[in-house]
Parts: sequence; C-alpha cells; structure tokens
Amino acid sequence: MYPSRFDDTGRTRTTSDRLEVRRLTRANRLWGSNGVTFGPDGRLYVAQFLAGQISAVDPVSRDIEVVVPLDGPVEAPDDLAFGADGSMYIADLTPGRVWRRGPGGEYTLVSDQVSVPNGITCVGDRLFVNEMKMNGRLMELFPGGGDPAVLTDGLALGNAMQLGPDGCLYYPQMMRNEVWRIPPDGGVPELVAEEVDDPVAVRFDRGGALVVLSRGMAGLVTRIDLATGTRSVVATGIVGLDNAAFDHENRMFVSSFASGGIAEVDTDGRTRVVVPQGFDGPFGITVDLGGTVYAADHFSLASPAVPGSGTASGAAVGPGPGAVEGGHEPGVVTHELMYAVHNVTADDGLLHLTSQLGDVRTHDPVHRTTRVRATGLDQPTGITVAPDGSLVVAETGAGRVLRIDDADTVSVLAEGLDHPLDVAFDGQWRCYVSDDRRGAVLRLEDGEAVVVADGLGAPQGLAVRGDELFTVEVEHRWLRAISLATGASRIDAEQLAVGLPPGITRTEPEPIPGVPGRPRQFAGLAVAPDGALLVSANGEGSVLRLTAPAG
Repeated sequence: MYPSRFDDTGRTRTTSDRLEVRRLTRANRLWGSNGVTFGPDGRLYVAQFLAGQISAVDPVSRDIEVVVPLDGPVEAPDDLAFGADGSMYIADLTPGRVWRRGPGGEYTLVSDQVSVPNGITCVGDRLFVNEMKMNGRLMELFPGGGDPAVLTDGLALGNAMQLGPDGCLYYPQMMRNEVWRIPPDGGVPELVAEEVDDPVAVRFDRGGALVVLSRGMAGLVTRIDLATGTRSVVATGIVGLDNAAFDHENRMFVSSFASGGIAEVDTDGRTRVVVPQGFDGPFGITVDLGGTVYAADHFSLASPAVPGSGTASGAAVGPGPGAVEGGHEPGVVTHELMYAVHNVTADDGLLHLTSQLGDVRTHDPVHRTTRVRATGLDQPTGITVAPDGSLVVAETGAGRVLRIDDADTVSVLAEGLDHPLDVAFDGQWRCYVSDDRRGAVLRLEDGEAVVVADGLGAPQGLAVRGDELFTVEVEHRWLRAISLATGASRIDAEQLAVGLPPGITRTEPEPIPGVPGRPRQFAGLAVAPDGALLVSANGEGSVLRLTAPAG
C-alpha cells in the first residue's frame, strides 16, 4: 500500500455507518506532474503546478517525498533545474517568479521580472528561462543579482528547453510547432525543426539525440538526427506529455500534465509505470444514463477505467468498503484534453461544462464536437439542466445564478449571493444552491434565496435523490443528507478525502487575467442511475462510490 498525496497510509479513510464506500479509481499519488529532472541524489524531482509543490521520486523503490511543500513560498512550480552547486531553480509560473532553493533548503527569489516563466535550464552555474506566452522571451537570469539579459524574444509559447551537444540552447515554440536554438551568449536564433506536433519539451538523451515530446492525446515522442534531419516518431499513449529526463543509464522518464504520474518510455514507445496516473482533481462529476462517470479534471474530461478494458464505466470496482490496495484499482480514461474545465453535468447524451476561463460549453462525446454557450463569466462553477432544457449555472465570482437558454441567451435567476458554488433541482423542479462562504444551502424562490440549511462547513457539491438533498462539507470532510420535507439532516459519511491534505492551510491567489492558474478547490457530487452517490475526492485524486449495504 503506497501513501497517497492526502494520507500517509494510502487507504480509504472514509467511514460511514449507513453506506458502503469504495473507490472507483486509485488515489493519484502525484497531484499533477510537469517539469522533471534528476537531482544530485539520483532521484527524479517533479514540479507539480496544480499542487504548488515539488516531490522527489525514487525510480527504483517508487518512494515519493515532498521536497517543496504546497503551503511554502512557491505557488505554481512548472519546471525546475539543478545548478552546478546543487541548488534547485524553480519556474513559478502564475506569479511570474523564479526561485533558488539552496542545498540547505533555504529559498531566495532570483527574479520577479519574468512573465509566465516555464522552461528553465542550467548551464554550469548559468541560469536560463523562457516565457510561455505569445511574444515571450528567452533570458539569462543572475542568481547573484542583476537584471535579466534577453537572448531573444517573439517566442510563441516557450517551454522545456535544454543545452544541446553543439553548445546551443534548444527550445520549443508550441504555437508554431517548431524547435529553435540559440547560443547561450546570444546571437541569431535558428530554426531546427518545423511541423513538429505540439512540441512541449525539448530534451537530449545521453547520446546527444534530440528528443521532442508532444502534448496531445497520442503522447508522441519524436527523435531527430541533427546531422541529417531524419525523424522517427512513436506513440506512447500517455495523454498530455509534459516533460522528460534521462538517467545515467539513458532511460527516459516522462511526466503528464493531464493526469500526473511518471512512466519510463523505451525508444519503441513501450512504457513502464513508475508512478501510476490518475485524476488531478477531480472536480465536478456527473453520471449519464448508461452509468458512465465523467469528471471535469482541469486539463481534461476523463472517466474511471474498467479494469483490463481501458474503457470508462460507472460500475463500481474493487473489494468492499474500507481499505483497498491501490495497485488493484483502475486508473482513468481521458476523453478530451480541455483546459480549465471545472464542472460537468450529463443530459440527453450531451455533457455541459463550466470552465475557469469563464465560459460554459456543451460537448457531444460521440461526435467529439463542442459548442460554446457563454463567455466572459466570473468564475462559473455549478451547472445543471432545468426542466425546460436550459442550463442553470452558479456564477461564483459574481454571486449570481444564471440561466442559458437554447439560443444561448444569458439571464439572471438570482443575484446578491455570497459565493454560490453548485446548483441542483429536486423532483418538483425547485432550484437549490450551495454557498460555501455563507455555510448554507439555499432554495431559489422567485429570485430570492431561502435558507434550507445553514451553519454548514463550506458546502460545495450538491445533489438531490428522492426527497433528500446531499452536500459535501469540505471544512468537516463529511457528506450531509438533508430532508427536503422536514429540514432534518444527518451525516452519512465522514473523513472524505476532499480539499487540501490535513494540516495544510493556504490562501488561494486571485486569478490573473490571461495567465494560467491553479484550479479552485471544488468537491463535486452526483447521483448515479442506480441511486449510488459519487464524490469527487479531490484531496487524493479519486472517485468514491457510496451505496446502501447489500441485503
């Protein structure tokens, strides 16, 4: 049994006197995986943008140690590199900072003059970083002080870069599907390769071969002979490749921004799992009439996998309630890469989603088409379907509940709320709203909010089954059931793995317009066609299924 990112035991902590609890997916040990590099101690260091932490992975034992904690000074690490003296340099993407963590663990701010820093590399005791934005720059930074020296600009989204055997810095331009190089002392940039599929990372193996990772669904790895330009491309099947590192034996280890994990990849594309992939969240969750579970997972729309089939299903798996060995639980299936998706609801074969980009979309999972329903909203979170087929959305940042009709016209159902998170309808088509800051569940009556239950501990996910309403109280980590007839309530499950790990507190930064940010915490809740309750256990990266005991 491996520890999870939430709990040292890795076991299902959730307890209930009324329900059986089991995981549909294994807990995800890494809360996302982005930049990777081998440290002086031989371990693989993994930057975790979503978590705001950095972990060290032993590729042999698979032990994981958190080295830079998620409540420390680093907010959103996306890439990292080690200097000649053993210092770790960190590209802190969202706040635009670059940090030095000394061999003794002390932190020093190297620069706050970089916008969206991502690719970072060391050449001896010299430090270079590029910007993941349009018209981005590639710069040398000076840990001892001094303004950045710009080597070149005009990058169309830079990312992971490295010094090549010819002494030049090689870097991708993601939006142009190109790889470029430039001498570390400056000069004229030179195009190395074009028409490379979504290049997210440029790396060199121990033999000096150029290796380029692609960030799409197929997990492509392209090898380019610099002398002849000859290419070979293999598909790893790892969705959302992010970065790679080679050990002293020239074995390549890769990360995935889409679903975390670490895998070793052979030159022919075969993979060996070192740290299994899983959900980065999950956040919003839903179940269609066929029982397929869908989760909005920030970088993707994904589902739990059926063991041995590679497909998605709503069927519960694994042994009974309580602890389940992580190695016997399935992972996830990614349907689509979708940036910043935060909540999802299924209706009539379609999936309706909210996004941290401020939009609402309708996705057809069969035809794989997406229609934008609304844009420019302020932190839309909860979403459900009204009796007339319109969408009802909790616009969290604006304190409103909105209606979006078939013509995509947006109107206001209620306003003046504090922090509405989720929405749900009962059998009489009355609309309910969870408000985590107010600590209440509300019912909307003619545009006014009537308190159904208050004094709750940060209620988030909301669902109705029969004459009962359920909500996930993240502050207390429990599932509360509320009678819609009497208002009486009870606790149906405790110790849910939701929210930040126990003992961790931090203030989430306000979003910066135009800059990628960490997902806001949200623990979704859904009711399956057979009446089971599904909880997005975003604290550990799994989905929990809660059912009445058999017999």
